[in-house]
Amino acid sequence: MKVRSPAVAGSWYAGTSNRLRDQLEELFMHRLGPGSLPIVNEDGSRDIVGLVVPHAGYLASGPIAAHAYHHLAEDGKPDVIVIFGPNHTGHGSALSIMNEGAWRTPLGDVKIDTETANQIVSFSSIIDVDDLAHIYEHSIELQLPFLQYLYGSEFKFVPICFGMQDLMSSREVGTAVARALKGKNGLVIASSDLTHYEPQERAEKQDMLAVDAALQMDEELYYRAVESYDISTCGFGPVMSAIVASKELGAKKADLLCYKTSGDVLGDRSAVVGYTSIAFMK
Repeated sequence: MKVRSPAVAGSWYAGTSNRLRDQLEELFMHRLGPGSLPIVNEDGSRDIVGLVVPHAGYLASGPIAAHAYHHLAEDGKPDVIVIFGPNHTGHGSALSIMNEGAWRTPLGDVKIDTETANQIVSFSSIIDVDDLAHIYEHSIELQLPFLQYLYGSEFKFVPICFGMQDLMSSREVGTAVARALKGKNGLVIASSDLTHYEPQERAEKQDMLAVDAALQMDEELYYRAVESYDISTCGFGPVMSAIVASKELGAKKADLLCYKTSGDVLGDRSAVVGYTSIAFMK
């Protein structure tokens, strides 16, 4: 079986199984985290169809990401999770999916849902099967240890890496993913950070324009906010696709679970990165 090795284990997050579990628990218990360890509700209602989650190193964004996964645990266990992430490296095709194999983290291997991946490709004319974009990309990888902490190996996933993030393409990806997940116990996750390296006050002000658009589940409004105010968010394509897919999967409302900046977490508010966790629910 093809195995994608971790690219940032030991740097962006802990590199051994025991230390990583400890680190994840520290993030859940962090002063800016949810404040308790997650307990998976086996009888959860599974109302969450989409999440927005940050992807910086765990020391900076981990407590904010923990809110999303704590909320997800209360909602139950999805069987297949499609994770959208931006392409920071520039490698590979403009919209890249892996359709076979597994991704390895210090907590073990997570298998790719080949059937769902191939369905997504068949429902879209712009997504390429391409491993190259994923080899060194961190944005999707950083979500997997949280999911493994909750569910072990009892889920499969599909990674989609966005080098191209225009509105039309993001809509097409979101629609294709929704079609592939119809009738399945599925979830979409958009991995995205917000403003990069602006003073705290400016970052908060412009980030809330994007957050408000996401809470309205309006992908075009989100795109206009990012473009009009030059918000340096890295994953706006993944967020727009998650909004589209979530709506087509029955989402009727969105909740802001947490918004903070790296300044809130680390103390330096002179040049911060914005982080948010949002849930889209039926």
